[in-house]
Amino acid sequence: MLSQTPPMRAIARAAFATTLLLSASLTPLAAQTANKPSWLDPALLEAAKAEGGTVVVYSTTNEEEGLPLWKLFEDATGIKAQYVRASDSQILGRVTIEARAGQKTWDIAQTANVQKFPDPMMLAFEPPEAKNIFPEARAENKRWYGVYSNYNTPAYNTKMIKKEDLPKSFEDFSKHPEWAGKVVIDSTDHVWLATVFKFYGEEKARKVLKEFVSVVKPVVIDGHLAVARAVGAGEYWFALNNYLNLTVNQKLAGASTDYFLMDPVPLFYGQVGVSANAPHPKTALLAANFSLSKEAQTHLATFGRMPTRADVETNPPGIVKEVNTAKVMSVLLTGEEDRVWQREFKEILLAR
Repeated sequence: MLSQTPPMRAIARAAFATTLLLSASLTPLAAQTANKPSWLDPALLEAAKAEGGTVVVYSTTNEEEGLPLWKLFEDATGIKAQYVRASDSQILGRVTIEARAGQKTWDIAQTANVQKFPDPMMLAFEPPEAKNIFPEARAENKRWYGVYSNYNTPAYNTKMIKKEDLPKSFEDFSKHPEWAGKVVIDSTDHVWLATVFKFYGEEKARKVLKEFVSVVKPVVIDGHLAVARAVGAGEYWFALNNYLNLTVNQKLAGASTDYFLMDPVPLFYGQVGVSANAPHPKTALLAANFSLSKEAQTHLATFGRMPTRADVETNPPGIVKEVNTAKVMSVLLTGEEDRVWQREFKEILLAR
């Protein structure tokens, strides 16, 4: 065995001490690198912070989900989110008025109707996280990307209706006059109506829906969340159509409700888009990329939202797989098309 002379032992001790010092100094850096979110681009973050450390978010997502979501962004970036929550129609009206006035007021919009925003108002962009979402969950012109999948299904009150008695079609609904006045639908379900026409064809759709309305006499109210809560409470026995995530959300909260499948299942997306006149353009790009991230979609999934990423599971698991056993049809309406179907909805669903 080789022995060390005193000078050699001193050198060895110094080298060992240096190694420990370097290890101690590198460990936090390595930890930071390991913990850094995959969506967070350091160069973009630096540019974003130079814009003032704020991002303005216009969103339809309720505060219960939206505020904790953007707290995740704040914690990761140090950038404060100004969260403005309103309905789809209110946000569309607001951005239109602000654009006419030449105001630079918002950075990103997260709604189900970004595709209705005029193209000149929206930035064409391609965030890195877009490669991880479903290919169909995006605009061809790159002006919006899907943050969550918005499947539309009927729902029922599990105390009032037995699972084995659930209708399998609109024709089945029409066999139950005892359900008259116990079926509810939201007043803005124009995409649902357009999908029914696309599925059946115009002539048959009008015939089927006319008979359905005459027998079941559906009640039309305002608000998809109101529909979900009313069915869960037993005020109505069925929702003819509702956002699947809201039904799941109510079920997770303990309400007596569940969804069921009936062809067709309309699908559109909760979308994120960036303003072409964003007051904080780099911050807007960073925030939009965050919206598509695994972290963001995992958070939304805890509230029953359906992800647009294959690496995020639904809550409870397996919902998307089950829903896709039915006839899922994606329909995205322009502003003009929406107005046409709004008139059709009133003529068909409010006819008595």
